[in-house]
Amino acid sequence: MPRMMFVTGSLAHGGAERHAVALTNRLCERGHECHVVYVKDENGLEDSLHLRGAGTLRCLGAARYFDTRALRDFASHLRHIQPEVLIAANPYALMYTWVALRLARLRAPLAVTYHSTRQMGLKALLQMLLYRLFIWSTRCVVFVCDAQRRYCMRRAVLSRQNEVIYNGVDTGFFRDDGDAAARSALRQRLGFADADFVIGISGLLRQEKNHVQMVEALAALRARGIAAQVLMIGDGPMRGAVEQGARTLGVQSCVRITGMQQDVRPFVTACDVVALCSLTEAFSLAAIEAMALGRPVVHSDVGGAAEMIEPGRNGYLFPAGDTRVFVDKLAALADRSRREAMGAHARRVAESRFSEKAMVDRYERLLLSLLQSDRTTPAPITLHSRLRQ
Repeated sequence: MPRMMFVTGSLAHGGAERHAVALTNRLCERGHECHVVYVKDENGLEDSLHLRGAGTLRCLGAARYFDTRALRDFASHLRHIQPEVLIAANPYALMYTWVALRLARLRAPLAVTYHSTRQMGLKALLQMLLYRLFIWSTRCVVFVCDAQRRYCMRRAVLSRQNEVIYNGVDTGFFRDDGDAAARSALRQRLGFADADFVIGISGLLRQEKNHVQMVEALAALRARGIAAQVLMIGDGPMRGAVEQGARTLGVQSCVRITGMQQDVRPFVTACDVVALCSLTEAFSLAAIEAMALGRPVVHSDVGGAAEMIEPGRNGYLFPAGDTRVFVDKLAALADRSRREAMGAHARRVAESRFSEKAMVDRYERLLLSLLQSDRTTPAPITLHSRLRQ
């Protein structure tokens, strides 16, 4: 079996990191020798990794954005492991991998999975100008949905080979076991009544996830007489702003923030629906997890949301930032029979289209094909030649 190396910016609780961990674990189960490297010492997922045999885990401990000590360490590790194919999660990890490979004087196929779409802020835009050069030099870039691929290719964020592989979840693990007593007990501990309409939102509390809009929507729902409550599953830098917004709108008693959770399943199943009001998103793992758990999803129409949500069947879409439409869609799901029917369909969609097995099958085929491909040094690639492809 080939030696594969997966490189991430960190092992924090983010979608790209969880995706890399799941992919590594499943390929290890299939007998592949997998190694994992992460750049910054931000670690919440190490215990979720299940490396086998000769597999290794290494933290570079980078102390700054571009850390030459960490790069030298990475190059030394590469010379020791001699990986035969590498895949980096997002452009920051790709930059480190590209440079370290050259310091190590190794040649191996290099791919990158890209989990973002719109860049927020001037700093991110400038970084992308740099990252685009590294993406051009890879053997393959994997996008997580068609909308993201089209968006990126229009902006010359592309490689020689450009694939779309949807994110997937383990639908056996993410399954509502129907334990009504456990669900009721958790709701009670969280302070929710059986009759409450509980809206969940799962993910890091970061600016682009737009949790503040969820608080605004909650206040509007309660003004309509709907007994809405919000459960925020996660934590992050925007927690203070969210809590202040809830106090300002007088709904602080209706918002619960769980903090970081290794297992989100009981908290998602404690909810009636799940919402994502992100300003930017590629293809949300949190949304797929909610669907697999039989919960309809109300999702801002960004990234690949329209490739996941069938409006009126397994959830609803709304224009990003439009609180009025967001509230209307949530209010429609206050009807129990409607949300249960849509939740059942959401589960079927997750099983048929977004299973982890299907995702891993495609990545395995891709990585093996890269390994078997011609390893001769390609001709220099220019922006003009990229745009002609």
